[in-house]
Amino acid sequence: MKKFKEFAVYCENTKTEKKYPFGTTLADIVEDQKINIGEDILGAMVNNTLKEMDYMLYKPKTVRFIGYSHPDGQRMYRRSLSMVLFKAVVDLYPDFKLKIEHTVSKGLYCELEGLINDESHDKIIEKLRIRMQEVINRDLPFEREEIRTEVAIRIFEEFGLKDKCTLMRTRRQFYSSVYKLDDVVNYFYGYLVPSTGYLKHFELVKYYKGMLLVLPKSDNPDELEDIVIQNKLFDIFQEYKEWVEIIGVPNVGQLNEMTQKGKIGEIIKISEALQEKKLACVADMIHKRNTVRVVFISGPSSSGKTTFAKRLGVQLAVIGFKPVVISMDNYFVNRELTPRDENGNYDFESPHALDIRLFNENVLDLLDGKEIKLPKFSFSEGKRYYDNTILKMLDNSIIVVEGIHGLNPEISALIPKDRKFKVYVSALTPLSIDANNRIPTTDNRLIRRMVRDKRYRDYSALETLQRWPSVRRGEEKNIFPFQEEADVMFNTALLFELGVLKRRAEPLLREVPPNVPEYSEARRLLKFLSYLVCINEKEIPPTSILREFLDGSSFNYS
Repeated sequence: MKKFKEFAVYCENTKTEKKYPFGTTLADIVEDQKINIGEDILGAMVNNTLKEMDYMLYKPKTVRFIGYSHPDGQRMYRRSLSMVLFKAVVDLYPDFKLKIEHTVSKGLYCELEGLINDESHDKIIEKLRIRMQEVINRDLPFEREEIRTEVAIRIFEEFGLKDKCTLMRTRRQFYSSVYKLDDVVNYFYGYLVPSTGYLKHFELVKYYKGMLLVLPKSDNPDELEDIVIQNKLFDIFQEYKEWVEIIGVPNVGQLNEMTQKGKIGEIIKISEALQEKKLACVADMIHKRNTVRVVFISGPSSSGKTTFAKRLGVQLAVIGFKPVVISMDNYFVNRELTPRDENGNYDFESPHALDIRLFNENVLDLLDGKEIKLPKFSFSEGKRYYDNTILKMLDNSIIVVEGIHGLNPEISALIPKDRKFKVYVSALTPLSIDANNRIPTTDNRLIRRMVRDKRYRDYSALETLQRWPSVRRGEEKNIFPFQEEADVMFNTALLFELGVLKRRAEPLLREVPPNVPEYSEARRLLKFLSYLVCINEKEIPPTSILREFLDGSSFNYS
């Protein structure tokens, strides 16, 4: 019998290298070295690729064990908890379908489709919560298996997971993954924690017509997130959920089917027409408020604010306004006056990176009929300058202000409330992977930004991925807390867009080298994109918000 040689494994957590025999698992290494990272170990990065604890090593590797504090650890926890909820529903209400729809109020919003029961809403949720805790207390393992796709489809059909079967058929792979938890089977498009006993903290509470699965805080896994009421955000999610179900494309599998059947052109036309109709509705809302003279447009990175502002300007012109567009980027303070973050770096995401006093003075002067010199900002030199651009409002003029801080009350503190109208825009993905797996809106925006960064700024995918955590921190601090301040929310996501962006994003992500930490994120996004069939962009109109991230727009962005 051939004897396998030992090979070296370098552990980044302990900064030690040790030899192990062929077939050693990650769990074996933790036990052997008594590795302690200060929290439960949920998985590991093996050569910057996420692996589960039963992963077997067979040649030299570099390993870094992760817990809930790592973004991938949080995803593992969230998927695993979702599967426990799925089992609880199968155990207690097997005739009904669990739908995990979107993130809102710091949790996952879920519904039970087809539930008609004499029990009260509260009682049903409490039974499910108790059943979930029972499953967690049993410390059951999550067992993953790779099997032939046709076999996986038959298994998923038995559990009524028809949308998952559609996705697998359209993806056309030889083998597919299946997770088993006790007597139920499902798959969550990513790795899970070793067993249910790791899911120590969660809550399940009533929320509208469904329930909210509450997760631990990202910086403290022993404490649950506070539920933040986001009625307007929830309403916009629900509106688009109903719309995608009406046209029959609520998930990736059905989108793929439409693409493969050559019917995607119809979906593109309907999606674009819906956005145009809603843009007209926003303009009508502004018109009905006779006193409004300043429209603030805000939203997170890559939400399509600039194109939205231009298209809204067109709709306002249709009803008799003459829009005066101002970008908040014009009001950055000189570089030496820019505030710094906790690490001593310039904090360009802070509202105090803007000259708030000058902005308010300029807007008030315009409202008073005065002429102003519009400031400009040189990002290369970090200085303000003037190029003789003069603005003055006419009787039918309306100011349209675009910038990430538009909803922050501090930004427009001196402008009378009755003269302001605030719009929050974001790419709130209406599509799901399947009934139990949503598509994070942050992934949609990240892919948009990656494609745009390469096209217009010549940034690599690696550079975009490296900047993204800082962008996200700025959003959490300076944008999301004010989103409910909006008079109206607008969803800029398009049903078909990820299939279009896939063609451009995949080559960029494949260029991320394996020896950088961002490689794991690139691999995750590539796997997600692999579930989508590519969509040709030729039918996308030149006024589409998506053209802001591709090319071929009829709007001028200079």
